[in-house]
Amino acid sequence: MASLKNKIVSADEAAAILQDGDMVAVSGFVGIGTPDELILALARRFDAGNGPHGIGLMFAAAPGDGKERGLNRLAIPGLVKRVVGGHWALVPKLGALAVEGQIEAYNLPLGVVSHLYREIAAHTPGHITKVGLRTFVDPRLEGGKLNAVTTEDLVDVVELGGESWLHYKAFPVNVALIRGTTADPAGNITMEREALTLDNLAAAMAAKNSGGFVIAQVERLAEAGSLNPREVQVPGILVDCVVLSQPENHHQTYGTPYNHAFTGRQRVPLDRIPPMALDARKIVARRCAFELPPGGVVNLGIGMPEGVAAVAAEERVLKYLTLTAEPGVIGGLPQGGLDFGAALNPAAVLHQNQQFDFYDGGGLDLACLGLAQCDAEGNVNVSRFGKKLAGAGGFINISQNAKSLVFAGTFMADGLKVAIEGDGIRILSEGRSRKFIAAVEQVTFSGAYAADRGQPVLYVTERCVFRRTRAGMELVEVAAGVDIARDILGQMGFVPIVQNPKPMDPRLFRETIMGLEPWLLGLSMAERISYDPERNILFSNLEGFQVRTIEDVELVRREYERACQEIGRKVHLIANYDGFEIDPTVSDAYFSAIAYLEKRYYETASRYTTSAFLRLKLGASLASRDLAPHVFETRAEAQARNTAQGVTLKPRNAMSDSERSESELPHPPKEPLDA
Repeated sequence: MASLKNKIVSADEAAAILQDGDMVAVSGFVGIGTPDELILALARRFDAGNGPHGIGLMFAAAPGDGKERGLNRLAIPGLVKRVVGGHWALVPKLGALAVEGQIEAYNLPLGVVSHLYREIAAHTPGHITKVGLRTFVDPRLEGGKLNAVTTEDLVDVVELGGESWLHYKAFPVNVALIRGTTADPAGNITMEREALTLDNLAAAMAAKNSGGFVIAQVERLAEAGSLNPREVQVPGILVDCVVLSQPENHHQTYGTPYNHAFTGRQRVPLDRIPPMALDARKIVARRCAFELPPGGVVNLGIGMPEGVAAVAAEERVLKYLTLTAEPGVIGGLPQGGLDFGAALNPAAVLHQNQQFDFYDGGGLDLACLGLAQCDAEGNVNVSRFGKKLAGAGGFINISQNAKSLVFAGTFMADGLKVAIEGDGIRILSEGRSRKFIAAVEQVTFSGAYAADRGQPVLYVTERCVFRRTRAGMELVEVAAGVDIARDILGQMGFVPIVQNPKPMDPRLFRETIMGLEPWLLGLSMAERISYDPERNILFSNLEGFQVRTIEDVELVRREYERACQEIGRKVHLIANYDGFEIDPTVSDAYFSAIAYLEKRYYETASRYTTSAFLRLKLGASLASRDLAPHVFETRAEAQARNTAQGVTLKPRNAMSDSERSESELPHPPKEPLDA
């Protein structure tokens, strides 16, 4: 037992383990999970002239407060030689050393750094992913290097299966500084009072399997054998030293000493969130909220996108969404400021690397991210501006892989003032800095790459909205009171495509709530149906639609029949069922109506949804009514099925006389709904 008890040491004793040149992985997401007691001890040791010298630092998200705390304390000449970081904005003192060329410095995507811990632990050659292609971390651009003294290549391009991938090289981690809540003498670590679990386990494994050391900071100690094994996040076999922190160096976040609602041990009412004041920020947040996918999974970035959650709460639509945050939060209400990364009332908290498994694989239905600079290609820069180093953070992982993407920001920066009047805006004082410029300073998001992959991308401001099309940046919406030539084109560094932009919704500019709930739930069924006459395809968008009553069934039947009767011939249907919900009490009526429509109006019918359960459910319901159960995972697969069936144009007289006479009936027989 004596050897086990020796794992509990003072912070200074733990800091003495570090040697010259060690690569040190440091936990923390802003001020969440940042081991300040250990960082302070390391700074004290160096200030006392006891080294270590020339260490490396590795972190996923900037463990700091933007001023003095966190890794800002280690920005000391001679102490640090190399830094590999995902997000830099909140460690400006380290950032200054990087920009001035005093240290070797890399900025890699946050999710890549998170995944590298696992690769290092497993002794693989590194992480292979498409994340970062055609951005500044692509070695054909900058390779993630931040200055001229940084010469080693950590990223290269590899060809696999005829496609280009990025290979991020693995390297040993000599020391991991992690943080938890409770430790026993054996070094078992729990995290019950931590807002996030982050990459503590993966980083500890990386250090241990590199032959290094793991030092854990905790806020309390427990008797040997007393910890619930289900609550142990980092087992004692990985931990070499445990340091009991002073309370002031172990706050839950830099903004909040402790909140039970961040851990899920208490739930707080979310309907008491005060509404935002009606200003330019709220206009942007409101317009972004119109893109929220009912039933979908959403990521909201820091800054301007945070307002989307407040708008969703005010409009009572949070219950239809699952909001997430990149460090591992699923559900609840993500927080901002120095609480960013935590969430009130989370449904689950994953390890950070697991969250990026989900994100990188396309799990997000929508991401709403900040907009700092944008150019003619639709490229976005949020990572570097002259001598200001913000870093990419999770931006590249998220923006590149979300199914749909919205960038949010005011049209101009520094001094913009607007008056909201007459269901629109009037520019009182124009901003001094342009955001829409000829070429961004650094490519954090590639507009061309998104267009090549067919990713829908919007750029939302208080005065207008752009869309990245295959042809380029197109102006698609303009606020009332805004002069396109003066207030938009005259304030840009490039000329977008301008065809026939429509007015921004007047509800964005009114004090009253917008009535977003019925709009998102798609009560306007007519807007969910579109027709391509060249291919004779009827597209049906039932994404997020909820069928609760017989009236909902009748609405679907009526609008589809109206559309088909106007077309006048049988069509090839492709229907999107992502996020679709149906009450079991009206399921029979709904599928009877679908059977009626298919036999009467459709030449072929293909349906798709990313939900495996819904594919199974839809397929079984269709098969039970002698309909082909063609339910696919993607729209491309559904279209391919129609192509395989030989989609061809049919003349208007292709309907039989009996079909045509029946199609002119004002209403179908009632039997299909009652069957």
